[in-house]
Amino acid sequence: MACIVEIGAPRHTPAGLPALDLRLEHESTQEEAGQARQVRTVLRAVALGATAERLGRQSVGSRWCFSGFLASPRQASSVVLHIQDFQQDQFQGAS
Repeated sequence: MACIVEIGAPRHTPAGLPALDLRLEHESTQEEAGQARQVRTVLRAVALGATAERLGRQSVGSRWCFSGFLASPRQASSVVLHIQDFQQDQFQGAS
């Protein structure tokens, strides 16, 4: 589950697919070695095609459950979440 903290301008890939760059923030409490640990991270993400079009209609600050895969861009040491699907956070309600 993550919150959309930034949505880039809609663009198209060289192949003509709609694309959208985002920044997501995740915050939760996880258990590690029997202890509760506060976890917070900001992650770059990208969506393509119909998923990008759907995400482009969502608002900054809304919370979603995202699924996809992590990949490193060329010549980079960071990772980007490639969003393949997303669903409404069950606790937020419909928007």
